[in-house]
Amino acid sequence: MRFRFNKKTQYLILAVIALLGIGGFSQQPEKGNAAPQGIQRLTSWKHKDYSNHSSSLTPPTREQAQSVLSTGVQQQLGASNIKWNGAGAFILNNNQTNLNANINNAPYAVNRRDSRGRAWQGDAWLNRTTRQYRNRNETGNGATNWKPAGFLQAHNLKGGISHAYDRGHLLGYALVGGIRGFNASEANPANIATQTAWANEARSSSSTGQNYYEGLVRKALDQNKQVRYRVTDIYDGDNLVPAGAHIEAKSKDGSLQYNVFVPNVQRNISINYATGAVTAINQ
Repeated sequence: MRFRFNKKTQYLILAVIALLGIGGFSQQPEKGNAAPQGIQRLTSWKHKDYSNHSSSLTPPTREQAQSVLSTGVQQQLGASNIKWNGAGAFILNNNQTNLNANINNAPYAVNRRDSRGRAWQGDAWLNRTTRQYRNRNETGNGATNWKPAGFLQAHNLKGGISHAYDRGHLLGYALVGGIRGFNASEANPANIATQTAWANEARSSSSTGQNYYEGLVRKALDQNKQVRYRVTDIYDGDNLVPAGAHIEAKSKDGSLQYNVFVPNVQRNISINYATGAVTAINQ
């Protein structure tokens, strides 16, 4: 037997289906990374899912963090005031930066290598259009086997994060992945250096790795702010592995500003920065 429904009945059935969510699904975005109103979310995107080992993202001790602050590193930071923040990083010059955010320009992102060819600096002028919410694999920036210099990985570590290194970006995919022509992949030798898992992944106010500071910029962009952003990897001499990342941000409206140094350390390892070799500790 065939049933015929008039248009009024059909509309009623469709409304019930929409209300119950039948035939579809909803993906909840990561907190702090939701697409702003007015932007269609093409697919769920997450910076990375670190929730399964967030308890392992314990910040380094002050002594361990200070171990990379050699005279040469401090000279490169050019800060008259360096203050431990109690959560793994250092605040430079009372969080004030000399970045010029009072500019009128189209968004951009550029990388610079140093005289030794090492990934050195990422400099960007960002707005909401530069944000990327799509998965890396959808944009041709998925996983890679390429390794930056000094990437001598160590697995099955105890007493914290189970691996030593990530492919550490200067300019993060979520911030600049919307800029046409910029290579936001994990195999861009001008934008990727060897970075500890803690320094890259830690993202809470009690464990302030690079992801934490990027999150402040992501939030600002989602609020339709314009942000000048710069990340400079600091190397001590000829070392292959950077001592840490000097991260600066300043919004045009002045609501966001910071100037910090995230040391490239991790509580359960010791690093030979000249080669990248890792020694497990606290096991």
